[in-house]
Amino acid sequence: MAAHIETGTMAPPLQYQSYTLDHLGVVAGMCDELGIAELIDRVIVQDRDKRTVSVGTGVKAMILNGLGFVNRALYLTPHFFEGKPLARLLGPGIQAEYLNDDVLGRHLDELYEYGVTPLYSLLAAQAVQRLGLGCRFGHLDTTSFHTDGQYHSETEPDAGVVRITRGYSRDHRPDLNQVVLQLLVERQAGIPLLMEPLNGNNSDNVSFRDTIKAHIGQLQTEVGVEYVGADSALYTAETLPQMQSFFWFSRVPETLSLARALIHTVAPAWRQTPDIAAQCSLCVTYAGVKQRWLIVWSPPAYQRALGTVRKQSLKQSHAHLKAFEQLCRQDFTCETDARNALAAVEKTLTLTTVVDSQIVAVPRYRRVGRPAQDRPPDAITYRIDGALASLPEQYRRKLQQKSCFILATNQLDSEALSDDDLLSAYKDQQKVERGFRFLKDPLFMASTLYLKSPKRIMALMMVMTLCLLVYAALEYRLRQALQQHDQTFPNQKGQPTRTPTARWVLQCFTGIHLLVIAQEQVLVLNLSEPQRRLLAVLGERYVALYSNSG
Repeated sequence: MAAHIETGTMAPPLQYQSYTLDHLGVVAGMCDELGIAELIDRVIVQDRDKRTVSVGTGVKAMILNGLGFVNRALYLTPHFFEGKPLARLLGPGIQAEYLNDDVLGRHLDELYEYGVTPLYSLLAAQAVQRLGLGCRFGHLDTTSFHTDGQYHSETEPDAGVVRITRGYSRDHRPDLNQVVLQLLVERQAGIPLLMEPLNGNNSDNVSFRDTIKAHIGQLQTEVGVEYVGADSALYTAETLPQMQSFFWFSRVPETLSLARALIHTVAPAWRQTPDIAAQCSLCVTYAGVKQRWLIVWSPPAYQRALGTVRKQSLKQSHAHLKAFEQLCRQDFTCETDARNALAAVEKTLTLTTVVDSQIVAVPRYRRVGRPAQDRPPDAITYRIDGALASLPEQYRRKLQQKSCFILATNQLDSEALSDDDLLSAYKDQQKVERGFRFLKDPLFMASTLYLKSPKRIMALMMVMTLCLLVYAALEYRLRQALQQHDQTFPNQKGQPTRTPTARWVLQCFTGIHLLVIAQEQVLVLNLSEPQRRLLAVLGERYVALYSNSG
């Protein structure tokens, strides 16, 4: 934006320009601290003399766009950067029109050609090393993103290219094609250590096994992963024997008969004191693998189970009663047919049972009105009579099953991994789920997952994961810096806190502008004292991005 300030009748007009910086300086600072653009430009061969925007700079621009929280599609990136101080954020010589969809599309192609999973692994390993994170535990999970456009989902894609097709939709949109993203996240800061795009009809049971076989050695060597955890999809008879070279932990499926039997054995004693948490561990062998099981009961889980089971029981009981009443109104030509129909219905009952059942012969007459006393019926039909009764024992067993869960690990040494540490590690599985919620935020670029080819979709998913990496790293650094310097930052209620969320901090940097006077003097406007203190504890890199120089 250009304008003039009249300073007097004889003085020449004073030119100035205003740029919107907001929170993008903090994001750019974290990208530089992690060395994302630098590493990409080092490993991807490119002719730097023939291009103004390198691949690393293009990726950094896409990260700034993704963390701009404005829901801009990729082809609108030039519009996003209009009025932004690009020299300060991306380096000298970069203009908004250079960041068009053709340039960024070619960058995505080069990311794919290098390999999105190997490249991301390099970036993640460098990030955790620079942040000083210990990656003892890794949490594995998947989610799906629906896509717009036609991608020839009925044909087999080229080797190494994901198949965008319909599958189990976590977004409850089974009518749309989708692609699956698999992440392995460390527990300390929630940094994704591994990302892998998968087919839209991917099965977690298979992909978990394949991913661990392909990458566990690298994860152990480069970032020091000792334990890999996942939900019950990891716990299958086919997968467990193939995971003997490392330690794992997983939730045991509720459908496993041995799990149900153990829960029904130990839960009755715990139910006597429903306000006290309880747990016990024991060694079992399943699928030929010796392992330690931890059975856990907690009062919050019991209260949740109470509401869930009551609701489900009421719904099922109404459905069973309606079906049984309809059956009792049905006519059968013979007694055998009636008994067979009754037996078929009884097999479907779980929380109720049929009592006082009997087959009743019903005489039928063709003429309307009361028949004569000695007149034989024209036909005999058969009906079912009886009532439904609830099964308290089945209700109790279902409540027990929902109140408890079982964790399994092949680490048998409770001193190396105690029961409490195992439970704590499993609860940190929510860090993966938190990352997926971040990626699916309506203000994030994931809501516009549409590109020309599946290859670019795969590369864009890597950029999306890099956005999550930068966001998680920023939150970790913010909290770490505040703790180390004994500083606080005001929360949403104006109260001091040492654990602000990155989202809140970034929102607080809204409204910060750069004023450039006569192309020489630079003024940073609207920077408050809490913001200055926060930048100071983050370090000189961040202070410089919001300084009055450059």
